[in-house]
Amino acid sequence: MPCPVEAKSLTPLSNERAKPCIIPPPATPILKVPVVLAETTIQIVVEADIPLNPPASEIKRVFKDVFMTQCKLVPVHFEEESCDDTVRTVTRAKLFIEGYIRKDIEYATTNCNDVLRDRIATVPFSGFADLADNDFLLFPILGDSSESRSRFINPQNSEIPRLDKFFFENSVFYNEQPYCELVSAKFFEVDFSPCPTDVDESFSILREKIVVDLTLKVLQIRQVRVTALGL
Repeated sequence: MPCPVEAKSLTPLSNERAKPCIIPPPATPILKVPVVLAETTIQIVVEADIPLNPPASEIKRVFKDVFMTQCKLVPVHFEEESCDDTVRTVTRAKLFIEGYIRKDIEYATTNCNDVLRDRIATVPFSGFADLADNDFLLFPILGDSSESRSRFINPQNSEIPRLDKFFFENSVFYNEQPYCELVSAKFFEVDFSPCPTDVDESFSILREKIVVDLTLKVLQIRQVRVTALGL
């Protein structure tokens, strides 16, 4: 028996190419854009027990995604300062990451003609990776902040300092914080019942051993000078 649905034909609309209005920039403009500092693949190894209710007799399909909740670059080594001795170049850093693997598990039960069950599980992970000289495509930069204090001698007694008079000076540099962007995730896993079960028997715990090759970009908003071509 046919099962018709409502539908309608759409009227074609005309379109033509529009010419954008472009103001010619200087010959070598300075742009503030995200630049790629590093692109790295981090291997994550996780083991977890996932409860199933109702119990399963057979796993049908498992879909997976990675969600990042934290990705922080912590510098541990610097080169000499640049830009009038106010900016330092980071040549080695620790990349702290945190997140979870979201698993969508479809499974069958022992009931005859039962519907497929669905179990959503989030498996957390955390760790860090070393980024050294060869791992960077472009080194991160951090501007220095400074504080100084000047003391004064007591004019009544030149052998002692004054404790009621100081000169303070400080400067603050507000840096663009490096951040991460997901590129890809490659999963390798074994899912099984911790207690072997016979055919048509059920199990209520699914143990997973999973390896994820997670590829990330590390970026920072930077000012870069570019050469204008074709203008």
